Amino acid sequence: MKSPISNAINSKVWFMLILLSILWGGSFFFVGIAVNDLPPLTIVALRVSIAALVLWAIAFMIGLRPPKSLKIWGAFVAMGLLNNVIPFVLIVWGQTQIASGLAAILNAATPIFTVVVAGLLLPDERPTPLKLMGVVIGFVGVVVMIGMPALGGDSKLFAQLAIVAATIAYAFAGVYGRRFKALDINPVVTAAGQVTASTLVLLPIAFMVDGTIDISATSKNTWMAITGLAVMSTAVAYVLYFKILELAGATNVLLVTLLVPVSAVFLGSLFLNESLQLIHFLGMLLIALGLSAIDGRLWLRLITALA
Repeated sequence: MKSPISNAINSKVWFMLILLSILWGGSFFFVGIAVNDLPPLTIVALRVSIAALVLWAIAFMIGLRPPKSLKIWGAFVAMGLLNNVIPFVLIVWGQTQIASGLAAILNAATPIFTVVVAGLLLPDERPTPLKLMGVVIGFVGVVVMIGMPALGGDSKLFAQLAIVAATIAYAFAGVYGRRFKALDINPVVTAAGQVTASTLVLLPIAFMVDGTIDISATSKNTWMAITGLAVMSTAVAYVLYFKILELAGATNVLLVTLLVPVSAVFLGSLFLNESLQLIHFLGMLLIALGLSAIDGRLWLRLITALA
């Protein structure tokens, strides 16, 4: 019998979350480089197809094989759409217009939507009053970042809303991905299966919309960015993601997005000459405050200390 999912985060899971945040933070940096040479759909198609090859190579090396069940492959397709196709396309398109650091900060709203979706769909992840308060505070943070700059014009509102829509897709993916624990599928196979399904969906669409790639016009830096995006920020990252999802549940695994902006902003400012406004940091502070309430432990310790 499988052990139940724990809503607590132990030191092992925190280490995995921090490592995952670095890998996913790097994805915004890699995309920030790649969008200079390649269109969004092509970037996403290359990302998932290369990741699929890497993950199946890992799976075969450790003795794992693709599942034969149509039911499992159907689940891979659904997971691929929710966790790869929809959010990846939205994020890459958004990053053609806004900085990678801002995209990562908006992406940090993912656990806020996950609390709502998980609370509605998963009986063992019902939101507590503290989590609901965290959702409200975090949502205010998202509104501050998107709404207040919009008042000043030139806010790239639709690009920012695209990133928020991606976070909602991630929230549904986190909830849907819980079923793979019951199916008793190794996290490497789950990761490989979802990016394979995503590849089958995206390759023909990218070819029809973007056409073929002009390799001679694509810089070495772009190909290095695509490789890092596919191998580190997708293949390795999703093995970690599904392992954390198995151990700690949908809400906890997506707390990682609070940590992602730190590495994304650092890399963007260091290598891409990006800058953020004070209002963006205020929004991130509110999101961080909301996520700390969703996690709950610091607040409960404070309440206990004051009691």
